[in-house]
Amino acid sequence: QVQLVESGGGLVQPGGSLRLSCAASGLTFSSYVMAWHRQAPGKERELVAVSTADGYTNYAASVKGRFTISRDNAKNMIYLQMNSLTREDTAHYYCNANWAGRIYWGQGTQVSISS
Repeated sequence: QVQLVESGGGLVQPGGSLRLSCAASGLTFSSYVMAWHRQAPGKERELVAVSTADGYTNYAASVKGRFTISRDNAKNMIYLQMNSLTREDTAHYYCNANWAGRIYWGQGTQVSISS
């Protein structure tokens, strides 16, 4: 059974940083495209960052230069380092795994930016 478990969310002040983690199990992690998505209240879920099996990464324009996605295939982990956070980054953040039509989601972790 595939499981994705996110952690690392919390409440931080504007300008602060957070590092999200996602632990994956039950899948051949190194083959999967891994991504972070987020959903703010009243808004649709959006792609934040993606990491492919061959090391390609890409980011939403709104987070480029502030967020960094990384993966550790040996540990089946995906990370999202978030710097210079703003109130607009407040959302529920989800880990996603995608390969050959198989798509899995974690339960997410809440990130709130407030002074």
